[in-house]
Amino acid sequence: MDSALNLSFSPFFITNLIFIFKPNRFIPSMRKLFLAISILASVSIFQAQAQYKGQNCIVSSVFIYNPEDVPFPSCHASTIVQTRKGLMAAWFGGTAERNPDVGIWVSLFTKGKWSTPVEVVNGIQHKTKRYPTWNPVLFNTGKKILLFYKVGPSPSEWWGEMISSSDEGKTWSRPYRLPEDIYGPIKNKPVLLQTGELICPSSTEHDGWRLHMEFTPDEGLTWERTDALNNKEIGAIQPSVLFHDGGKLQLVCRSRSSAILTAWSENNGRSWTELTPTGLPNPNSGIDAVTLNDGRQILVYNHIQKGRHLLNVAVSKDGKAWYAAALLENEAPGNEFSYPAVIQSADGMIHITYTWKRKLIKHVVIDPSKMAPREISDSKWPVE
Repeated sequence: MDSALNLSFSPFFITNLIFIFKPNRFIPSMRKLFLAISILASVSIFQAQAQYKGQNCIVSSVFIYNPEDVPFPSCHASTIVQTRKGLMAAWFGGTAERNPDVGIWVSLFTKGKWSTPVEVVNGIQHKTKRYPTWNPVLFNTGKKILLFYKVGPSPSEWWGEMISSSDEGKTWSRPYRLPEDIYGPIKNKPVLLQTGELICPSSTEHDGWRLHMEFTPDEGLTWERTDALNNKEIGAIQPSVLFHDGGKLQLVCRSRSSAILTAWSENNGRSWTELTPTGLPNPNSGIDAVTLNDGRQILVYNHIQKGRHLLNVAVSKDGKAWYAAALLENEAPGNEFSYPAVIQSADGMIHITYTWKRKLIKHVVIDPSKMAPREISDSKWPVE
């Protein structure tokens, strides 16, 4: 249910509440009192969940495929990129995350609709061994599409691989395993620096949750990387990189501390400040962010500390003060809307893909010129 129930109490209802609380009545007054207080408190909480939607900026919201279009029941971790003819999205799909049958699937958006997904790569090692694949990440170099992904039994044991396409996803190269200690962009897209290098936001999970950055000047042929950017006690993974005036970079990332964390760099990502909270909550779930052409920052995330049943879009001019822009999903706890990916296309539109209940991938288009941001005060999403 997207909005709160608008309840009003009639004089009849209030009279009856007073009646049952009379001390000389046979009904146990204290039990009824606690019951009434609980009901009123529940109503208040429910009303408080009528959260700001910002729907006027949402241009479209569609599923990339229908369940009958694919042979897999479960999907997760989508990525999206613009192509010469439209858009391309990828995700991992199979019977369930971590199962060996999980492969990387791709769909193309041309002439106003998404194509039937096809599996472009999997974790087959040989005839009797297959590993699951994980977290695809797309990047368009202008000449070809790079698709980074992970292969292995778990996030603490996986390794990075990549394939490429020079014909808009019609055909793909053979898989190329990345060098030791290089994983590629771990969840969120790489971005091109003014130096011509591609900076790939990355992280590892085999020795605590730790961030690092990777760099390639030649589209994945050669690499370098930073040391870990945080210690084990500050568990953080899956960063996104944002641009600011003066050549400054900002990262925002998922954490185990119930908050989105951030850090800053003034030397093209070679070193970073210590991680600090942004003031936005995070239920230990993936996020993504992008710098718009006008310099504003867009962040897509779950604005809660527990669960993944809300999915939100925030906007900021400076990467520090964030404002509510749109509420993409709001359902009962236990539902999942997660792992967003976000880009801005050449026409200025914002494109977001995300996991919808682990069953489908959703694609939402937002017009940034129609956003009407509301203040986020005390880390609380504003109400209507």
